[in-house]
Amino acid sequence: MNTLNRWARRWPLHVAACLALAWSVTNTWAAEPTAPSAQVAPLAPIAGLDVARYMGVWHEVAKYPNWFQRKCVSNTHATYKVLGPGQVEVLNRCRTAEGKTIEALGLARQIGAADSPKLEVRFAPEWLSFIPLVWGDYWVIDLDEAYQLVAVSEPKRQYLWVLSRTPQVNAQAYEALLQRLKARGFDLSKLEASAQQP
Repeated sequence: MNTLNRWARRWPLHVAACLALAWSVTNTWAAEPTAPSAQVAPLAPIAGLDVARYMGVWHEVAKYPNWFQRKCVSNTHATYKVLGPGQVEVLNRCRTAEGKTIEALGLARQIGAADSPKLEVRFAPEWLSFIPLVWGDYWVIDLDEAYQLVAVSEPKRQYLWVLSRTPQVNAQAYEALLQRLKARGFDLSKLEASAQQP
């Protein structure tokens, strides 16, 4: 099987995914992106990101449904690892309805300074990295001081993920985050809770 065929059989997250992520160009995850309101202000990320503190495992708490996560039904999480200055390995995993664990390995690159909260993520093979369309925006738009709860999106607000260091999130902290997202133009009715159990 050649490299292209092997890539075509994989799926991405967030991201985380991400995770990215994420988590934007492969073929596994489910719904049309959400159109943002034309009257809201341009989306801005947080002021600065401590990349080293951000590394590790993040569990998906909620998301806007998307096509590339369509096979994921529970236990979606992303693991981030620094590869070098401005580069982060992204490993996204989730469980399918059949009980299988699927994963996607991607690369994130920081855009701008060493504390920039703007990243781009790709899950396509490295030999396609020169094509702009294989990179998806991964902006950290809300993050608590303890680096325990985060919201990730992109400039058009078409994608949204809420991630937590633990599978269960503090209800009060989560509600406060949702209200901040609503104030910034996100439609909470489109937010889908993520299952943590098989």
